[in-house]
Amino acid sequence: MNRREEVDTNIILFDGVCNLCNGLVKFMFKYDKKAVFSFASLQSETAEILLRKAGLTEVPDSVIVIKEGKALVKSEAALSIIQQLGGWFKLLLIFRLFPRSIRDRLYDEVAKRRYKWFGKKESCMIPTKEQRKRFL
Repeated sequence: MNRREEVDTNIILFDGVCNLCNGLVKFMFKYDKKAVFSFASLQSETAEILLRKAGLTEVPDSVIVIKEGKALVKSEAALSIIQQLGGWFKLLLIFRLFPRSIRDRLYDEVAKRRYKWFGKKESCMIPTKEQRKRFL
């Protein structure tokens, strides 16, 4: 494990073969100017270790944010990412006004159809040399 994993904060775990999820990672490289987040594919050994440390025994069908050693999933993970990005993205935090059960139900519907709507890769993305610095 490297130093970032020991801190266990602001780590995005994503489905490495999902085009939508890979799009999120590319989006983050563009808009996370302060490099607040680091990344790991859910298919990686690193993700397995981080999830176990956060107390998750099963991998949820969700993007996951590890923040201060705790795992945030589904809409809470998405809103945590938005909050950290700041700027005009914070306008999307209005979704916190909706009950988590409703937000998560919507999240689940998109997650269930993500491969059908956005496609699936045969293997995880290959990050550039610069991007690799933020992968665990």
